[in-house]
Amino acid sequence: MSIKDDVNYVKKELSGDEKVLESAFKLETLYKKHKLKLWGAVIALILFFAGTAVMNTMHEAKLVKANEAFLTLQTNSEDANALKVLKEENPALFELYSYATAVKKQDIAALESLSKSSNSVIADASKYTVGVLNKKPVDSKLYKEFALFEEAYVAIGAGDIKTAKDKLELIDERSPLGVITNFLKHSTIKVN
Repeated sequence: MSIKDDVNYVKKELSGDEKVLESAFKLETLYKKHKLKLWGAVIALILFFAGTAVMNTMHEAKLVKANEAFLTLQTNSEDANALKVLKEENPALFELYSYATAVKKQDIAALESLSKSSNSVIADASKYTVGVLNKKPVDSKLYKEFALFEEAYVAIGAGDIKTAKDKLELIDERSPLGVITNFLKHSTIKVN
């Protein structure tokens, strides 16, 4: 027999246990070769999930503090500490509270400062409310139909019936203002 035949014979005679042992040695070699990469990936995953959990916990704590401050302000609107906490922990809720307070007190200066807010909803509502308080029509994305209705009403008061009709035509009949708009249209027709 030649050496080649002997090697082939030995290969055939390897049992299942020997193949498992051979695989274990290959796995160990692979592990030793990539040990740092493997542990780095495991540590990165652990840090990612731990960091996410910590961030969520911190966010929840901020929301709880802000909600407590908001509830305090609901009972005592003069609490400066609660106002400060609300402003620091949840600026969006602070702006909403400031808007509600300014509308309640009809504080035009506060509403004008809120109209420059980065929150588009607060800014638009504040501009509209300032316009209502000053009795001047203002374009509004949120209160578009109300603004059109108000412009039409002001035009009727000024005697400009054509402009009033044009503004009223822009209001959808299915809108909550539809019935009042139709009434105002018919009223302007009788005036002419």
